[in-house]
Amino acid sequence: MDAQPTDPRTGLAKERTSFAKFRTQLSLDRTTLAWIRTALTMATFGFGTVGFFRSLRLASPNPESVQLHAGAIRFGVGLIALGVAAIVLAGIGHWVALRRLRRDEVPVLARWPLSITVAMLLAVVGLASLWDLLGGISPWR
Repeated sequence: MDAQPTDPRTGLAKERTSFAKFRTQLSLDRTTLAWIRTALTMATFGFGTVGFFRSLRLASPNPESVQLHAGAIRFGVGLIALGVAAIVLAGIGHWVALRRLRRDEVPVLARWPLSITVAMLLAVVGLASLWDLLGGISPWR
């Protein structure tokens, strides 16, 4: 059974393809919005950490609170930078995927997904902060 140009299935296939592209675009939008929420949460937590330890330092200005505040600033700046990087990378990934979709190409899966990249960078920030908190030699000093 070959599909003829007048075959009604041809029109249905084209319609389903356009709806599939629409659903894919909506899915890309949801994923990008989730990354924006995640990145804003990281940055907000960074600002909150700095603010909390600043108030602790002002309430009790001893050497330990000053050291904790300095470590909190480095940790907070790391989270803020990671959040900004995640937003930029999510935006670039979204733009590239939409371009491919509009050219009728299949969006490809990344070899190194953004989620793994952010997770690894977050682990590095966390381990460096832990090392700093425990009094180790920090590259940030």
